[in-house]
Amino acid sequence: MKVNTQSVNFVADKKLIDFIQKRLDKLELFYDKIIQSDVYLKLENTSEKENKIVEAKISVPGDSFIVKKQCKSFEGAADMAASSLERQLKKRKQKLRSHI
Repeated sequence: MKVNTQSVNFVADKKLIDFIQKRLDKLELFYDKIIQSDVYLKLENTSEKENKIVEAKISVPGDSFIVKKQCKSFEGAADMAASSLERQLKKRKQKLRSHI
């Protein structure tokens, strides 16, 4: 799956983009009909340590899931967002199975 990663107001390094790609690739284990995914990395201008925001949007046939997580690091926020998307995809798959 191709993950479109965009960093807002800063340049993300290759290691971070690769980490996000690998983490979101694991979502295909739970739901194989993912069309595309977009990830936005943002830095919030506050004095708090938790100023990294990851916003992920996954498109599946007939629906899309959007998750926004804030954490101390982009890796942590991406991991939390992927876990949340994983739960949503499992729930959708279960719902589709119950209708068949």
